[in-house]
Amino acid sequence: MSAFLDHVLTSAPWVVFVIVGLVVFAEDAIFVGFILPGETAAILGGVAAHRPNVPLWGVMAVVILCAIAGDSVGYEVGRQIGPRILASRRLDGRRERLDKAQDLLARRGGWAVLLGRWVAFFRAVMPALAGSVKMPYRKFLLFNATGGAVWGAVVVTVGYLAGASYQAVEKAIGRDGALVVAGIVVVAFVVWQVRRHRTERDPAPAAPAADEAEQD
Repeated sequence: MSAFLDHVLTSAPWVVFVIVGLVVFAEDAIFVGFILPGETAAILGGVAAHRPNVPLWGVMAVVILCAIAGDSVGYEVGRQIGPRILASRRLDGRRERLDKAQDLLARRGGWAVLLGRWVAFFRAVMPALAGSVKMPYRKFLLFNATGGAVWGAVVVTVGYLAGASYQAVEKAIGRDGALVVAGIVVVAFVVWQVRRHRTERDPAPAAPAADEAEQD
């Protein structure tokens, strides 16, 4: 992981843009958000932007544009085959959260698209849900673009500020040590996300009903 971080943080700007942009785009377009949230890539891009070879405005522009484009693709996927996706058995473990997302969309409309961008699961499914209920695209795009712009600016800025801390650690314990620390943090974050998704997919079995207990 530290080697990967070293590669990203010292790469040419276009490499950082491609890696960050692809993950952010794929999160909503093809549901990569079920595995790896786009915040991870966006924050990493912000960290890289603290180095002189990667412009902050460039990372921010890529993240915002890819977030909006990925949502638009997800919307079109939902519009075309949304009911088929929602009926898939692969989503059975996430059925409760899907129901909550659908309920939020029904109650809040376009605001659900904007607010959903701040929750990893909702961010991955909300565009497709909006497409499946045939929300007018102009309305979807308005809330999608607003949410994507605010989310992208905030998350990349958080990464940029984290980059300052990274440089402080690098000066204190050296570049290799800083990369190891950064790698541990990223791995811990990814493991936490994976475990959280597994918990949502495989909920604990329900306790026996009280009347069954009495019969025993």
